[in-house]
Amino acid sequence: MNLLYDERLDGPLTKTDRQTLLAEMRAAVPDLEILHAEEDLRPFECDGLSAYRAVPLLVVLPARIEQAAAVLRLCHARRVPVVARGAGTGLSGGALPLEQGVLLVMARFNRILELNPAGRCARVQPGVRNLAISQAAAPYGLYYAPDPSSQIACTIGGNVAENAGGVHCLKYGLTVHNLLKLEVLTIEGEPLTLGADALDAPGFDLMALFTGSEGMLGIVTEVTVKLLPTPRVARVLMASFDSVDKAGRAVGDIIAAGIIPGGLEMMDQLAIRAAEEFIHAGYPVEAEAILLCELDGVESDVQEDIARVRAVLERAGATEVSLARDEAERARFWAGRKNAFPAVGRMSPDYYCMDGTIPRRHLPRVLKGTAELAEKYGLQVANVFHAGDGNMHPLILFDANQPGELERAEALGGEILELCVAVGGTITGEHGVGREKINQMCTQFNPDEIGCFHAVKAAFDAEGLLNPGKNIPTLNRCADYGALRVHGGKLPFSELERF
Repeated sequence: MNLLYDERLDGPLTKTDRQTLLAEMRAAVPDLEILHAEEDLRPFECDGLSAYRAVPLLVVLPARIEQAAAVLRLCHARRVPVVARGAGTGLSGGALPLEQGVLLVMARFNRILELNPAGRCARVQPGVRNLAISQAAAPYGLYYAPDPSSQIACTIGGNVAENAGGVHCLKYGLTVHNLLKLEVLTIEGEPLTLGADALDAPGFDLMALFTGSEGMLGIVTEVTVKLLPTPRVARVLMASFDSVDKAGRAVGDIIAAGIIPGGLEMMDQLAIRAAEEFIHAGYPVEAEAILLCELDGVESDVQEDIARVRAVLERAGATEVSLARDEAERARFWAGRKNAFPAVGRMSPDYYCMDGTIPRRHLPRVLKGTAELAEKYGLQVANVFHAGDGNMHPLILFDANQPGELERAEALGGEILELCVAVGGTITGEHGVGREKINQMCTQFNPDEIGCFHAVKAAFDAEGLLNPGKNIPTLNRCADYGALRVHGGKLPFSELERF
């Protein structure tokens, strides 16, 4: 596909410049591993959103900060765009490379530098896997709270870039709430420290600004994360419902009762059946929807909360409420939810995973609207929710080999996100905007707001070289997209690239 470059990039490198840049990079960083052959570049052509692909000009794999800084200095001097990549598990095209840019892969920065049980923190490199932090901290009775479903593979640097969450973010927060300090490199290769080892840092909260900036402001080289004590007791209730409307209302009822579960997840029947066939988690496949509600803490508090939540669920119309009998069953309940994405992938040649966030009270309305949109486009949608914080993940099933189905899936996904905005929500919760949702940014934000985003970007990266064409649309693009929507157009992402 043809990639849109930032308008400030005057004549970025062309394919014919590859050998020149390769020679300069080898001279500047002699021991740096650089991939340049077509067959070596091809595996890096996309992230987890495989519908959009581009082969980068070069792929560099630094193993030391000095190497990464040298690459950035050279690219800045030559005005070559740079896209950072971790494990490539992102689902919004955030790590999609540029055909005329360098892909900076940080996967070799994979060491836990320090684990401080007394201070309840750990210093890690950006290529450390999310789950590896909790595994290393477990002997000390500690863990790292954010747990995206991809935690077995995703890296902490990518979590920072996208402000990842997970099934337990309702109670314990997103990535931004579990960080103390970041070490980053600017596009000029200069080091910056954001945050502090203390719980607060002087000056503006630039660490929060940087978290979720999708590789557009700098490159993460080190992360200091908070560690929490492992809860003494964690129990899971599974509630079955004969309608998604009742399940959606039950979510709000639980929060309204003053109960903050460790996790509160929702799945509709299509997702339930897919997960049960794949994981055999013990889900009731006849249910129209289920809620998984985890309660954690000390034994006496958990037992009291179990009774309160059970009563709320029964009043909300649950047809059955069951409590995980032991730790093994609890793990199976969560395994079904965390494997919902690959499970749905077994049901269809392709699926498109969306990510939006809505106020909890509008769950029933948005579920109904999503069903109506799915019928309009003639596609199935499996719904999976971080229901407690309103983060929804509709999975749109389609077959890219059938003419027009990818375009219909894109159009359906765009309308679901615009429905989220219409009820007071947002177009993303944890996957980021990347390339996927750049058109819907024009729905979410007005021109003045988008202008402010560009100003922030320019403060860190005046030449627009870091991850250009992602996250923040140009005002011209928004004007064209707005005109298209007014006239009833439903062009897919790929067609809108020309704007």
